[in-house]
Amino acid sequence: MIPTDWLKEAQQRISPHIQKTPLTYDAKKNLYFKWENRQLTGSFKARGAFNKVLSLQPWEIARGLVSASAGNHGLGVAFAAKIVNARVTVFVSESAVRSKVEAIRAAGATIKVVPGGYGEAEKAGLDYTSTNQATWISPYNDGQVIAGQGTLGLEILKDLPELDQVTWVVPVGGGGLISGIGASLKSEAPVPWHNFVQKARMVRLVGVQSESSPFMHNYFYTGSQADTLEFPSLADGLSGPVEENSLTISLARNYVDEMVLVSETEITQAIAFAWHCYHERIEGSAATALAAVLFGKVTTRPVVVVISGGNIQPEVHDEIITKWTQI
Repeated sequence: MIPTDWLKEAQQRISPHIQKTPLTYDAKKNLYFKWENRQLTGSFKARGAFNKVLSLQPWEIARGLVSASAGNHGLGVAFAAKIVNARVTVFVSESAVRSKVEAIRAAGATIKVVPGGYGEAEKAGLDYTSTNQATWISPYNDGQVIAGQGTLGLEILKDLPELDQVTWVVPVGGGGLISGIGASLKSEAPVPWHNFVQKARMVRLVGVQSESSPFMHNYFYTGSQADTLEFPSLADGLSGPVEENSLTISLARNYVDEMVLVSETEITQAIAFAWHCYHERIEGSAATALAAVLFGKVTTRPVVVVISGGNIQPEVHDEIITKWTQI
């Protein structure tokens, strides 16, 4: 479990460095949206990366920081590293979104491109860390990273009206975000400024993945990802296997009520819907949560939809919103 004190400490640690993103309400659809695409780096990943890096000891920083990323986590680590004046090496797959990789490089990190998908990049990063005695900054399998992501849940709780029942819908990759949000929602010790946490058993927490990369979904329901098939996905930030024995596997089982899958077509249409209806640019990973609501995978209301990021390749976004003008 993630202690409530860790969440509060994370919020204090990172609040000078990140944006407090807006929570808006669509009364017609009875949906609340947390727009983390407006975060400092364009993604919630900055929260966990900043909390982990800023909690490191000087000797850990001096070793140099290493991570693997589909893009957003690496950018968060690179931004956080500037504050502590650390060297950063980020391993990315050869299929990583070009604009994300360029942003990481522009932020000062050294990029190592690895053949294959995210899983291969993560393995290469872990091997490099061990060989060079560097400091590994996991995108999800780390208590301080998870606590940092949990600050997103604390922000929502502070802004959300008190409701008797509510469903939260959250994109899931390695599970760091939904684990952190789960900790903020279902902790036994309430957050002092908001008694909504005391009603935690009336909260339903739903995770969403793409049908093209359902690793955590399969872990959640079968206890294994061994036979999971992976295909290219617009939800690139959610792709790839989960590190064996990751903290997030057990945390998801403790905190999450349901995992659902959405198709690539549904993800694409959700990206277009966000633009045409709210004029918000969102990436495929974020669109999974919206797709789950739009296409009936989550039918209860009200719903909090966590829009996790907006770092989509510009020409891909242009093509989608031009093709899908009506949903």
